Amino acid sequence: GGAWWASPFVPATWLLTSRTRWQTLIGGLLLHVSWKLGWAEINSTSRSDVSTWLPASVLFVGIIYAGSRALSKLAIPVFLTLHNVAEVIICGHQKCFRKEKTSPEKICSTLFLLAAAGCLPFNDPQFDPNGYFWAVIHLFCVGAYKIVQKSRKPNALSDIEQQYLNYMFSVVLLAVASHPTGDLFSVLDFPFLYFYRFHGSCCASGLLGFFLMLSTVKLKNLVAPGQYAAWIFFAKVITAGLSVLLFDMILTNAMVGCLLLGGLGEALLVFSEQKSS
Repeated sequence: GGAWWASPFVPATWLLTSRTRWQTLIGGLLLHVSWKLGWAEINSTSRSDVSTWLPASVLFVGIIYAGSRALSKLAIPVFLTLHNVAEVIICGHQKCFRKEKTSPEKICSTLFLLAAAGCLPFNDPQFDPNGYFWAVIHLFCVGAYKIVQKSRKPNALSDIEQQYLNYMFSVVLLAVASHPTGDLFSVLDFPFLYFYRFHGSCCASGLLGFFLMLSTVKLKNLVAPGQYAAWIFFAKVITAGLSVLLFDMILTNAMVGCLLLGGLGEALLVFSEQKSS
């Protein structure tokens, strides 16, 4: 008689990955309709631009799929702390390969983020190896995606065009991958498959994801990079705080210290972004 979100791992995993498919499908359809109605600007791009962006779309699929698998086993504050380690990968790439000058604040930030994520597995009372495994894949995909995004040709693809290609590619790749990953047959184990509330929640998650994407892109284009980073940091803090109140999570002093260290690292990163902008 438990709630459906307390179901075993396979149905819960399928639920999250299914919602990922719904979000990409509905997001892609809404973005296509918005384009046709003139609400979103998607220009005719060359095949070379599209083919150049395809590796980023593959990484995007890795981000959303591995992220959904990780979230099925990890608490949201833990997931966000691990997610932020992607900034360490980006900073390392800029320092080692692009020979860019790195500010002391950014170096301290990456060290704090890395230390917080490294200590978490040893201080997490709800440690789950599968969750951490998928979180590591997720953060590597995020780091690689941002590197590809920053190295693209200027004015090649707008943020909306990038997201449109991501949505279209994700729908196709996730549908093809549903059989080898086992998600196609896991649907038969889901006890609420024929409940209208389940399908309604999937549609709602797709709509909310679409509007969140649009608002994020608009905010990114309206404010300076430092202000954008500050808003994203504020949203993460609110999300982590609400998750502690809404979901069951065991907190110890050591774990809280790791989460606060990760928050301090991201705050320093925001400060360095504002200082350089």
